[in-house]
Amino acid sequence: MNESSTKSRLAIICGLPGAGKTTLAKRLETEYAAVRFSPDDWMHALEIDIYDEPVRAKIEQLQWKLAQQLLSLGNNVIIEWGTWARSERDALRLRARELGAEVELHYLHAPQEVLFERISRRGTENPPITREALANWVKLFQAPDAEEMALFDRPLE
Repeated sequence: MNESSTKSRLAIICGLPGAGKTTLAKRLETEYAAVRFSPDDWMHALEIDIYDEPVRAKIEQLQWKLAQQLLSLGNNVIIEWGTWARSERDALRLRARELGAEVELHYLHAPQEVLFERISRRGTENPPITREALANWVKLFQAPDAEEMALFDRPLE
């Protein structure tokens, strides 16, 4: 972390599966001396089906509760949830700012075919993500635009 910054910092990693969120989040975890929250990691560790959306939502709620405690204590946090909806990113940003934290957004994207190739290559999902599922997710995803990006602090990197 930049030594001139004394505020806590929330880094939100936004993107679809295969966009490179985990790679970036792990790098920032080290660079920012941050705690990284990833529901996939917790679900794998607990041997929970990563497609179990109700459990994923509960894990993200717990992770956000812990993240808020860490931010209020002056720590840096990375949220690696994908944050597909603008409303979700807004809620994280506004609450973190209430806690006095700086907030940055990293939007990672790639063409749908590249995403599918990366997902297939890593082979960590069981059952595997299908082309059809990814196509549906692309339609649901709300990519941040320039107006939204301007609401966030500049990344430290």
